[in-house]
Parts: sequence; C-alpha cells; structure tokens
Amino acid sequence: MKLDDDITADRSGQPLAFVFGMAPWRTFLPVWLPERRIVQRDRSRFTALEFQTRWAPLLRRSEGAQVYVWGYKHPPFLQQFCEKNHIPLIRVEDGFLRSVNLGSTNVPPLSLCFDSPVLYYDSTGRSQLEHILENHDFARDATLRQRAERGLQRLLATRLSKYNNATDVTIEAVYGPKDRTRVLVLGQVDDDMSILKGCDRPVGNNDLIDAAVSDNPGAQIIFKPHPDIMHGHRPSNFSRERLAANVQVLETNITLADAFQTVDRVYTVTSLAGFEALMRGIPVTCLGMPFYAGWGATDDRQSCPRRTARRDVTDIFAAAYILYSRYYDPQAMRGIEFEDAVETLHQMRLQAAS
Repeated sequence: MKLDDDITADRSGQPLAFVFGMAPWRTFLPVWLPERRIVQRDRSRFTALEFQTRWAPLLRRSEGAQVYVWGYKHPPFLQQFCEKNHIPLIRVEDGFLRSVNLGSTNVPPLSLCFDSPVLYYDSTGRSQLEHILENHDFARDATLRQRAERGLQRLLATRLSKYNNATDVTIEAVYGPKDRTRVLVLGQVDDDMSILKGCDRPVGNNDLIDAAVSDNPGAQIIFKPHPDIMHGHRPSNFSRERLAANVQVLETNITLADAFQTVDRVYTVTSLAGFEALMRGIPVTCLGMPFYAGWGATDDRQSCPRRTARRDVTDIFAAAYILYSRYYDPQAMRGIEFEDAVETLHQMRLQAAS
C-alpha cells in the first residue's frame, strides 16, 4: 500500500488531524487530540507545489479531516484551500496558564487554546472566546460564576501567571518609596501577533509609554519590558533615549504579582498581563483590543462594535480560563480541569524554586 493510501485508510474510525508545524509538541499532540489520528508535518512553511501534490489530495479524500496550525504561522494558500473546500482550519495558541519557563524555551504547555476562524487575540474577527463573552448567560450560570470566583482567588493566592520564572522581590527596593501616583506600563514584543491582530493602527512600546506619561502628569511611570526581550529571545524597538525623566525602566524580570503591588493604574497594548491587573482590581488602559477589552471593564482607546455585552472581571475570567482554554498535565500525560492545572503549576513553580 502506498504511504498516502495508508494515511487515509480508516482502521480506527477516527477522523484525521493534519498538523502543520508545532514540531516541539508532536509527542504531546495525541493527548490534546485523543479523538483524532494525527498526520504531522513538522515545518509550518512549505511550497504551494508540495501542498498541491502531496497534502491537498489527502485532505480532499479524508472525510471529517481538520487542519491544525500554530497561530497564524502558515502560508496563505493553506487557509484559502481550507475555506474553498470547507475544511476546518483550527488555530492553536498557548493558554493563559502556560508553564514555569518561557514558551520560547520550548517547554511543554500546561494549557492550549484551539479556535477558528481566528484566535482570542485577533480582534479583526469573532473568536470562540468572543462568542462566549458576547452570548453566554453568566448571570444564570451560578455554578460557573462560583468556580470562577474561587479559581480567581486561588490564582491570586498562588501568585501564578502565564509564565512563572520571574524573581520574587521586595517591591520598595525596586520601585523606591511611594510618594505619588504610580503607573505600570506593560511592554510587549513589537511584532507580537496579538499587537498585529489586535490593533487598528501601529502601536509600539514607545507609544504606550507616551500615552501613560501624557495621561498622568507628575506620576511615577514604571516600564516593565516583556520577559522575552529581557532574556534576549526577541528584539525590541524600545528607545531609552527618548524617555521622560519620570519614567523608570525595570532591569530585572520580577513577578507580575510583585510588579502590581502599590500600582494605581496599568497601561498595555494587548498584553494578558493587563487582565491580571484587572483581577487585582487595578484600573487598566488598553491601546489595542485584547480579549478582555470592549466589555466595559477597561479604559479602551480602540473600539470593537461587535462587543455589545457588558461583562465584569469574573465573567471574563470564567470565559477565558474555564470555558475556553484546555489543560493537561505534561507529567501524567492526561487532560485536567482548570482547578487541577492551577495546583499542578503551583507545585511546578515551588519545585523549580527549591
């Protein structure tokens, strides 16, 4: 039997998942997609000729097939083919509780998000997370609200974030004594896809700092660069030379739990850390349109007319962390619930610190 025939031969009764890219996670994919047989191509980029001669015929004759890609890392013709042939194109991205170390170090993720046609950080279209936030009746879902309230408080108590490799500090030693309004500016990687897909105009770290300085005359402005930039994994166009005198740049990657202490307001473009500030009751200004903006919980400098529902932090937390994300234990190799993920990640962080 030819290899192509072997791939499409249905011996298990499971439909196929054609996975393009995501090579670091290939060992774990069966855990995330237990209902499908996986056909993997390690690299996300390939020629149109290879696709038309090798993959397109397989996809056309594979009943119930789906295509999985990492974020938006795929050639345009793949999306065009899927749309034309009514084949679901599922986008995969890290969830909101990822790991101890940074994703750029290729450690396995504790949570992932699967979405179509766009991901949660893409405000150009309606993601499944946006659909949940717009349509779910949170007021009548008392059980979900209770889970979210308990989960949010447990997350704060454990001081967990998306990544958890930063240093714990005594905040006054970093910020100095507090004698005026304190504003934290959350830096991002300039070409981060959440900025490219979540802003209706070009916005960078310099623009973000300028907005915080302009809106808060006389305040202490603290700029926290993105961890990937601090660790040298990603480049940055951030310019120290143009900073106002009241802007302080953090030189060490401190935990968000510490960074938020004594802060009166937070500025971000689209960072998840902005929502972590909201979880702590800190007002947040968004220059872009992250998943948690547009619902009445943030000061928005960009609009999204699709988002008409009014949601509080508990609603948004329930939608994003409980209903939308998927979790699994990379050590036990099994799917878990949000609550289990929090405890698993907490133990991982404690072990890494010991």
